[in-house]
Amino acid sequence: MHDIGYQRYTGTRLGRRHVVGALYAHSLRTAFGLGRSAKAKIFPWFIVAIVVAVAAGLVAIRTQIGEVLLSYAQFADAMSWLVIFFVAVVAPELVSRDLGSGVLPLYFSRPLRIADYPLAKFAALATAVFMLLGVPQLVMFLGGAFTTETGWSGVWNEVTDLAPGLVYALLWAAVFSAIGLTVASVTGKRAFAAGGVVAVFLMTTPIVGVLGVLPSVTANQLAGLAAPSTLVQGTGLWLFRDALVTSPDGGGIGIGDFGPVYGLVTVALIAGCVVALLARYRKAARR
Repeated sequence: MHDIGYQRYTGTRLGRRHVVGALYAHSLRTAFGLGRSAKAKIFPWFIVAIVVAVAAGLVAIRTQIGEVLLSYAQFADAMSWLVIFFVAVVAPELVSRDLGSGVLPLYFSRPLRIADYPLAKFAALATAVFMLLGVPQLVMFLGGAFTTETGWSGVWNEVTDLAPGLVYALLWAAVFSAIGLTVASVTGKRAFAAGGVVAVFLMTTPIVGVLGVLPSVTANQLAGLAAPSTLVQGTGLWLFRDALVTSPDGGGIGIGDFGPVYGLVTVALIAGCVVALLARYRKAARR
């Protein structure tokens, strides 16, 4: 027999926690194309460049005219359309590739449990989206803190304005990542998965428009529940009205007294998507 040099592994076996951590770190790097070809880095870093450039531009304008054009929370709203395309491209990279290549049995061997895989992917994508919205807000914060004319009180005001913006960014990240991964996990074809993600986000928007022009005030105020973007905006308006609404007329956003409904639907949507992900991978593991 020919000895080709196979040897048994004699190092330390780190266990499930380290495996999940490695999967999370690898998925987060994949979201930004790190450790991959230059082609894989083009789109995510192009999006990063846009949001950082917009933040830097807002800082420059603020230093020149002395006015805040967008609050931290409003910045997340303004960049939400970029988040849609970011999730549509990254989510299939995280899950559809593994489904299409049939390597899931390797992941689901010991000590990784079936639930660990989708949860690690969800955490990684949510972190990537949060960074996409949160890092530019930090750029805006640094610009505001270093140019304030009221000393430490001005810096503290910037901190209190930044906190709702970061929480709001986390809300965007959780909702969009949950939906994006759930849709992408349906197929192993990345192109189909990307198209499905975009369709879910964009094709529900006209429904909001139709409900918003109905003669019923209740229907108008609940219209935002029909689309992920407006659902997040409605929840944000309930939680952070002062940070999102700066005009006396309410900025054209109206949810009435249905803020708690928006919050409950948001939580239910995230939970439902996570449950669907777990069910999807339990089914995939049996193949």
